[in-house]
Amino acid sequence: MELALSVRNARRALSRGGVEDPADAYGWMVAVHTLFLFSCLLEVWLRRPPFIPALAGAMAAVVALTMALRYWAIATLGDRWNTRVISVPGCAVITAGPYRWVRHPNYVAVTLEVAALPLVHTAWITAVVFSAANLLLLRARIRVEEAALRAHADYDGALGRRPRFLPWGG
Repeated sequence: MELALSVRNARRALSRGGVEDPADAYGWMVAVHTLFLFSCLLEVWLRRPPFIPALAGAMAAVVALTMALRYWAIATLGDRWNTRVISVPGCAVITAGPYRWVRHPNYVAVTLEVAALPLVHTAWITAVVFSAANLLLLRARIRVEEAALRAHADYDGALGRRPRFLPWGG
C-alpha cells in the first residue's frame, strides 16, 4: 500500500515540475530493506532463538509506535510524500505535524523499526547488521535529500535549526 501511494505521489511531484535526484541511493534502500525482511525470517528459522515474551511485547510496542510516527509523517506530507528524493521548485518546506520537532521523523521511525522488529523473535543478528546498514544508507540519503530541498526551497530557514532526529538535539 505504501509503495502504491509512493508511486502515485512521485508521479504527481514530477508532473508539477519535480526534479528527482539520481544520487538518492533508492536502489540500495530497496535492496537492504527487502533483505532485512527476509533476514528476519531466515535468522529465526536457522538459529531458532528462544522466544522471550517480555522482549517480544516491548519490541512489538516499539514497532507499533514507529508505525504510528511513520504514518503521522506520511499524512503530514500528504501527496508530497514518496520514497524517492523528488523536490518540487517553489514548494514550501513542511513544518507541521512531527516536523515541528525534528527534520526527519520518518527516518527516526524506520531506524527504530529496523532495530525492534527482528527482536520481537530475538533475531539480534539481523537487528544489529541491518541497523548498521540502515544508518549508513540514511547518512547518504539525508545528505542528498537536504541538498535537494535547499536547492528548491528555504530548507534552512524552515527546518535548519531543528534537530535531525531527536527533539532534544540528536
